[in-house]
Amino acid sequence: MKTEFSLAQLADPDIKEADKILRACVHCGFCTATCPTYVLLGDELDSPRGRIYLIKEMLEKDKPPTADVVKHIDRCLSCLACMTTCPSGVNYMHLVDQARVRIERDYQRPLTERLLRWVLALVLPRPGLFRISMILAGLARPFAALLPTPSVGASSPGLLRRIKAMLALAPRGLPQSGPAAGTVFAPIGRRRGRVALLQGCAQQVLAPRINQAAINVLTRHGVEVVLVKDEQCCGALTHHMGQDGDALARARANITVWQREADQNGLDAILVTTSGCGTVVKDYGYLLREDKTFAEPAKRISALAKDITEYLAGLELAPSTQKGDVTVAYHSACSLQHGQKITQLPKELLSKNGFVVKDVPESHLCCGSAGTYNILQPDIASRLRDRKVANIALVKPDMIAAGNIGCMVQIAGGTSVPVVHTIELLDWATGGPRPGLN
Repeated sequence: MKTEFSLAQLADPDIKEADKILRACVHCGFCTATCPTYVLLGDELDSPRGRIYLIKEMLEKDKPPTADVVKHIDRCLSCLACMTTCPSGVNYMHLVDQARVRIERDYQRPLTERLLRWVLALVLPRPGLFRISMILAGLARPFAALLPTPSVGASSPGLLRRIKAMLALAPRGLPQSGPAAGTVFAPIGRRRGRVALLQGCAQQVLAPRINQAAINVLTRHGVEVVLVKDEQCCGALTHHMGQDGDALARARANITVWQREADQNGLDAILVTTSGCGTVVKDYGYLLREDKTFAEPAKRISALAKDITEYLAGLELAPSTQKGDVTVAYHSACSLQHGQKITQLPKELLSKNGFVVKDVPESHLCCGSAGTYNILQPDIASRLRDRKVANIALVKPDMIAAGNIGCMVQIAGGTSVPVVHTIELLDWATGGPRPGLN
C-alpha cells in the first residue's frame, strides 16, 4: 500500500512503524474471510482491509478521527484472525493499537460513554474494586430484564444496553479469594524449576480455582511457584481501550518486580493462565522499545513469559488417571491461537492425558468476549457467542476447555455444558480434583 507521510511525521517512531505496516498490505482481501465482524455485518469498513484504509487516512492527515472512523475501529475485536490469514505479514495488532491511542487522545466521545470507559478502566484492573462491583452487580442482576432490548439492526448500543450486558455477565456468587501475593509454593520432591505465576485481575476474583489448578500441577511436578508481591494488572485492558499511559505504567511496574524476583531468587519463566494477558506481556518488548530505561528489561521479561501450556509441554507429566471417556470441545482463544500462535499444544496435552479432544467448527472465529468488547459492543458479541455455542454443540462435548477467562465467561453465558480451563483438566488428569460445573 502506498503511503504519503511527511518526513516530519516519519520522525515519530510510531508513525514510522505504522508506515512500515501499511506498506506491507497488498489489498488482497484474504483477511475479510476470517474477520468476525465482516462475516457478520458484510461491511468492508468492518473488515481489516477497510479499517486499514481508515487508519491510514487518519494518520496521514493527522486530524481528529471522525465518528464514522471511531465506530468501525471500536467494532474491531482485536481477535487478530486477520494476522493468521495474511500472506504478507501485516502486523494489524500494532496498527489498530496505535489507532486506538489516537482515538482516545483526539476524539471526544459522548459523556455517558466516557464515564463508562472510565469506570471500566478504574475497576477491572483492580481486584478489590472488581470484587465489590461484582457483588453489587449480582444484587442488581434480577432487574436486568427491565432494561431495554435493542431494536433489530441497531448499530450503536446505548448506555442502558451496555449496563444490561454487564449485569448479564455478573456471576450469581463469588468464590473465596485465592492465595495472597508474595506466597511461595514449594515443589513436591526434587525441585525441577522455579516460576512466577501471573495472578491476573478479573480471573483472581471470578475463578481463583484456575491458578490453584496451575499451582497444583506445577508443584506436583517439582516446580516451585511464586506469586510475586506488588505485581499489577498486565495492562491489557486499558491498552486495548487506547489508554496507553495507564497500560505502560503497569507494564513498567510489573517489569520492575518480576526482574527483581528473577535476579534475587531466579525464574525459569513467568507463566500466564489468561491468554489475553499473555499476548500483551509477550509484547512488552515492543511496547517499551523506545523507553531507554525499560527497553532491555522489557525484552527480557517478554522472553520469560509463557502460556501455561507452553511450559507444561516441556515437563514430563505424571501418568494420567483419566480413563478417556470425557469428550472435550477445545475452544482456541483468539489471543492464544492468533496472538501467540499456540494452536496444537493445549490439544496435545489434553489428548496425551486421556481426554477425547474435539475441534470446534469455525474455530478461528472469536467468541465475542475480547476483553471489554462484550460490554461495549454487546449486540455483536452476543451474535458471535451464539454462533460459537452452536458450533460447539455440533461436537456433543461433555466439557468445553479454553485458556482464557474472558472466553470462559462469555461461552458459559450461552450453554449448560461445563466450561473449564485447560489447566483444570490437566490437574484432574494428574491427580487433582474433577473440575466443577459452571
